[in-house]
Amino acid sequence: MSRPSVRATYFWLMGTCIVLIVLAWNVVRLWSVPAAVAMSAVAAIIPPVAAMWAGRGRGGG
Repeated sequence: MSRPSVRATYFWLMGTCIVLIVLAWNVVRLWSVPAAVAMSAVAAIIPPVAAMWAGRGRGGG
């Protein structure tokens, strides 16, 4: 996979993270706090996954 598509995937993942957090605490919490917490938990997992995805294939430490 070429670097531009890895970068695009990283930005899509991080954008998804931001959207999940914003929707969870501005929209979903009005109907279901547990659903908002679950969405936030999923959003918390995305940044490390995105970092691992972006860093894969690189040499280093």
